[in-house]
Amino acid sequence: MTHRPAMAARLLAVGAATLVAIALGIAAGVSWAQGPTPDVDARALALADTTGTVPVLVRMRDRPGRSELMRRADEPDDAHAVVRALRETAALSQSGVLAEARARGRSARSYWIANAVALEADADLLRWLTRQTDVAAVEYDQPLVAVLPTSDGVAGAVGGVEWNVTRVGAPALWAAGYTGQGVTYAIADTGVEWQHPALKPHYRGWDGATATHAYNWWDAVHSQIGASANRCGYSAAAPCDDYGHGTHALGIGVGDDGAGNQVGVAPGAKWIACRNMDNGVGRPSTYIECLQFFAAPWDATGHNPDVGRRAHVISNSYGCPASEGCTSESLRLAVEGVRALGIAVVVSAGNYGLQCGTVQDPPAIYASAFSVGATDSSDAMASFSSRGPVTVDGSGRIKPDVVAPGVGIRSSWLGDAYTLLSGTSMAAPHVAGAVALLWSSHPVLTRDVDNTENALRRGAVHVGLTQVCGGETLGSWPNNVAGYGRLDVQAASDLVDWILSMRRMRLPLVAR
Repeated sequence: MTHRPAMAARLLAVGAATLVAIALGIAAGVSWAQGPTPDVDARALALADTTGTVPVLVRMRDRPGRSELMRRADEPDDAHAVVRALRETAALSQSGVLAEARARGRSARSYWIANAVALEADADLLRWLTRQTDVAAVEYDQPLVAVLPTSDGVAGAVGGVEWNVTRVGAPALWAAGYTGQGVTYAIADTGVEWQHPALKPHYRGWDGATATHAYNWWDAVHSQIGASANRCGYSAAAPCDDYGHGTHALGIGVGDDGAGNQVGVAPGAKWIACRNMDNGVGRPSTYIECLQFFAAPWDATGHNPDVGRRAHVISNSYGCPASEGCTSESLRLAVEGVRALGIAVVVSAGNYGLQCGTVQDPPAIYASAFSVGATDSSDAMASFSSRGPVTVDGSGRIKPDVVAPGVGIRSSWLGDAYTLLSGTSMAAPHVAGAVALLWSSHPVLTRDVDNTENALRRGAVHVGLTQVCGGETLGSWPNNVAGYGRLDVQAASDLVDWILSMRRMRLPLVAR
C-alpha cells in the first residue's frame, strides 16, 4: 500500500498519563473551580413557568485536575484511577445540588461520567440553581426524536455470509482465527431482543443455560418519553427492544445463529446493551446514562459499578438533533470520559442527505467519536448519508471518518426474524465490529483507541466520488464525503502487521 511509508514517518510516542489527561480535557492543577453564575437554557425556564416542572441536566463546573489522576498512576489499572477521580469529583461537587433537590422532594440521578445531575426542576429550583457558582450550566433535558430507518422489506432466505460482511473484509480475519473473541461489544439503542437466535449465543449474560442480566444490561428509560407507552415498559430488568432498530444494529456487529445467518462482523465478541430510547425518543440524560453504564457496568439495582467489566467498543446509531434543540455539552463530556477509559466510541454520521455540512448532530460531530457514513453494494455513497464538514460547532472538522455498507443490509429483527434496513445506523456497527476484530487479532492495540482509529482510517478503500464539500478538490483524501474511504478491516489488520514488523514495538500514536 503506497501510503504506508508516509504513515510510518508520522509515528509519535505519547505517554499513557498524558493521553488520559488529554482525553478528559484536563488542565493541569485545575480542580474544585468556582466561577460565574451558570448559563440556564431559556427553554427550561419558560417551560417551568408554564408546565410546573421541566427535566434538566445540571452540569457542574468541576473536572478532576491532572494531579488528581497522576497521583494514582501507580495503581495496577489506570481505568480504576480515572473512574475513581471522576466519581470523587462528582461526589464532592454535586452534593449541594443533590441535597437541595431531595430536600424539595425532587428525584435526581447523578452522572459522574460527565459530572452532571438529571432532575425535574420547578421554577423555584431553577432560580436557586442560577445562583450556584459551582454550576456551569443548566441544560434542557429535551425529548429528542431519533431519525431511525424503516424496513426496506422482508429479508430473503439464508444466504451464508452477508455481502456487506464480506465487503468489509471480516471473513479473512475469521479464517485466521480472529472473530472478536475476548472483546466486549456494547450497543446503546432502542434495546435488544436478546433471545434472537443470532444474538443469544453472543450475549455476555448467557452461559448456555442461565441468563444473568446484572452488569450486562441496563434500561435507562425509567418513565415515558415517547408519545405513547412502549411494549417493554420502563426500567426493564431483562433486555427488550420496543422498536427493532437496536436488534438489527446489534446483529450487524456480532450476529450469527450458527445455521447460516452470518449477518455480523465480529461473531466471537460478547455483547452488552443499554436502552436509551423510548419508541425512538431519547434524552441527553438517557444517552449519558448508557455511556456511564458501559464505562463501569453495575448490578441489577444500579449499584456496585465495576470498571473491570467495562465495554471495549460502543456502537451508537442515534443522534441528538441540534434541530430539536440538543445543545448538551454534558453528552460531549460523557463521550470523552468513556474514551479516556480505552473505549472506542463509534457513531452513525446521520441521514440528512446530499448537502454539505449535514453531519450536524452530536455525538457524530465530536472529535472524540468515530463517525461513519454509508455506501451501497456498488461502493457508491448512499444519497441519505450526511456529509461534512462540521459547521455547527465552528470546528470545520472533516467528517465522516470512514464509510461502510449501509444500504439494504440484512440483519436480525423482532420475532426471531430478519429484515433489510438502510441508514448510517447500519454502517456504524460494521466499524464497531471491525474494532473487535482488530483487538482480537492484535492484542497490542486493545484499548489503544487512537491507533486503532488510525489503522481503520489508513486501511480504508478509496471509493469513487462525484461530490466535494468544504472547498476540497475531487480526488483528495480524506474528504468530507467519505472521510478516509470505505472500511476494510483486512487491510487495516495487514497495515498493523506491517508496522509492527517494522517497528518491533507497540504501535505508537499516529498524528491525525
